[in-house]
Amino acid sequence: MPRKQKKYHYLYKTTNNLSGKYYYGMHSTDNLNDGYHGSGKRLRYSINKYGKENHTIEILQFFSSRQELINKEKELINLNEIAKEECMNLMVGGQGGYTHKNKKNHLDAAKKGGQSLKKRLQEDFIFRKQFLDIRKKNNGIDKYNEDVKNGLRKVSNGFKDKKHSDLTKKIMSNRKKNTCIGIKNSQYESKWITNGIDNKKIKKYEILPKNWFYGRTIKN
Repeated sequence: MPRKQKKYHYLYKTTNNLSGKYYYGMHSTDNLNDGYHGSGKRLRYSINKYGKENHTIEILQFFSSRQELINKEKELINLNEIAKEECMNLMVGGQGGYTHKNKKNHLDAAKKGGQSLKKRLQEDFIFRKQFLDIRKKNNGIDKYNEDVKNGLRKVSNGFKDKKHSDLTKKIMSNRKKNTCIGIKNSQYESKWITNGIDNKKIKKYEILPKNWFYGRTIKN
C-alpha cells in the first residue's frame, strides 16, 4: 500500500544557540507545529546535552513534493558542507540515516547473495575516505599530525586539563535539578537491614525477614 503523502514538505536548519553548530534536514508533515527539530545522531546528542530550548529551528524553503525536497537536500548537504567543523550532518543530502527501512533493505540484499550489501559498504568506505580527506584539508590535521610526530605538540588526552565554562556548568546543573527527588530517587522509601554479618536494603513496606533487624553492620 503506497505511503500517504504529507501536506507540507520543507528544508530546515536547526542551530545550537550556544555552540553555533547547525544541522540541515528535510521534513514532511501535516502539522507545522509538531515540535520536530531533526533526527541526526550529532544533533540528538547536542539536544540531550544543551536542551531543546537552546536550539532554534528555521524553515528554509517549502516544496510541493517529497521528491523535490530530496533533490534540494542533495544540492545543499554535500561533502564540502558536512566536512565543516560546525556542521552536525554526517551524511550527504538525500540519503538520511541508517533507518529501519535501510536496515531491512540491507538484510534482504544479504539474503539474495550479499552483492548489493557489499557494493553499499564499498560506497560507504569511499564516501568516508573522501569526507575525512576534506576535513583534514580544512582543519589542518596533516600539519597537526606532523607536529605530533616531530614532538612539537603534545597529544591531548580527552578532557584532561580542561574545564567546563560557567555557562555549561549552569546548563548541566539545571538539567540535573529535581531528577533525584522523591519517587525519582532510586533509594526512595528504602531502609538498611542486617543480620549481623551481611547488609542489604528493602522497601519500608516490606516485611522484615527472620533474624534480620534494621540498621547496618560496619565491617572493619
